[in-house]
Parts: sequence; structure tokens; C-alpha cells
Amino acid sequence: MTSVALTIAGSDPTGGAGLQADLKTFHQFGVYGEAVATLITAQNTRGVTRVDVLAPDLVLAQLEAVLEDIPPGAAKTGALGSRAVVEAVADAAARFQFPLVVDPVMISKHGARLLDAESSQLLMQRLLPSAYLLTPNLDEAEAMVGFRVDTPDAMRSAARRLMEMGAANVLVKGGHLSGSEAGGEALDILLLQNGEFREFSAARVDTPHTHGSGCTYSAAITACLAKGMALADAVRLAKEFVTRAIRTAPGLGGGQGPLNHWA
Repeated sequence: MTSVALTIAGSDPTGGAGLQADLKTFHQFGVYGEAVATLITAQNTRGVTRVDVLAPDLVLAQLEAVLEDIPPGAAKTGALGSRAVVEAVADAAARFQFPLVVDPVMISKHGARLLDAESSQLLMQRLLPSAYLLTPNLDEAEAMVGFRVDTPDAMRSAARRLMEMGAANVLVKGGHLSGSEAGGEALDILLLQNGEFREFSAARVDTPHTHGSGCTYSAAITACLAKGMALADAVRLAKEFVTRAIRTAPGLGGGQGPLNHWA
């Protein structure tokens, strides 16, 4: 039987991030990909020049069309863009009968804000309780918990706090952690709902070409969950994939280029 995964995310016309990166990643994992668009960006590897958020009823119409005909085995959210879209997706997610990976995209790799502070608070209040897995990077984790997240111990504390806020499992991604603090490795810390911590590390790759790495990572986890894989195994395989994709990035564009989604 064909495994199906769904992304609910924004569009990146260069194909490096957002729903385009998600669909490429789903394909690489042998999973049929579906996509519900939440916002349209005008961006390239140098920066974001425009963000237009879609009407929440249009987002819901896309989602309902998918769910009534080809329901996924797992889904993920990316950039949601507005309070109204967060509310709409949260209402729908409360009824999902499959695991949801929430990638709390608040700021683009170029520094463009994709979700304002009020909408970010709503995401935490309304969407986190439906999250099977929450996947914040260090900046997002800091914004959500309100304290500095710049050491492995702080990452563990943040994961505990985010679980208290409603997420069933939490993966704090430490890609921005300084090399000395992480022992020269790119360290991610997973807190499972049974209270167990798992650590996933890989050699840090010195490259500017990491555009879409968060989207790709969460999409790879979602694809593995859609195939029925256990969460820790899904994170391990996704970590290996995104590390290879960064290491072999094709060097496209004049700024922060995309990963190699053929990795």
C-alpha cells in the first residue's frame, strides 16, 4: 500500500524550502506527497521580497479536499503566516487521526518574519496540543519558552517546557549551537513523551547553503512516520538525510543556497 504524507506550508518559488522542499523530500523517502498551500512568497537565495498569506477558508478548502479523498498517514505544518490561518489549521488538526509534525516556522532563513508575535502565541496555545512532534530550532525554542536556549542543558529544559505546553514529543534542533558547546557536532535533542531523552549528532558542515534545512528535516521525519516508523528511528534517518543533503548542497544561487534533495 502506498504511504501518503501531507505538508501544510508556504511556497518557495526557488524550490529550496517550504512545500516544494517537503514534496521533494517525501519523494526521496518513497512516500506520495500532498501539499496544502498557506502562503506565497517572492524569494530567492538572497532574500524574501514579498509574502502573501492565503485566505483561511481557501486553506481549509484545500485541506478538506485532501482529507476526504486521499487522507495521509502523517502530516506536517510549516509557515502558516497569520492568526486566522493558525486558528483554521488548529481547528482542523484537533480532529486529525494521524501524527502531526509541527515545524513552528516564525522567521525565514533570511530574517523575514513569517508569523507575528500574537500569531506565534496562538500557535503555542492552539496547535501545540495537536502536535505529535514539535521541531523548533534554537531561535524558535527561545521565542516559545522565553529563556536563552544556547547549551545542551538549556535545550533539554526547553524541550521539557514545550512538552508541558502541550506537544507530545519535542525535537530541539541545535544546528546553530556553537561548536564548542556541542563538542564540534550538530546536536539535536529529542524528548519522548515517556520522559526519555535521545541525542542525535552529526559532524558540523561549514557551508552557507542550508536554505530549507528545517523544512527538509521535518518533512523527512513526517515521511518516515507515514510509513509507520517509530519516532526515534524516524528522527535518526531524517537527521542522516538532512546532513547528507547539506554536505552535498549543489551551491545554487548567489546567497544561502538550497540543499541536495537527491542526497
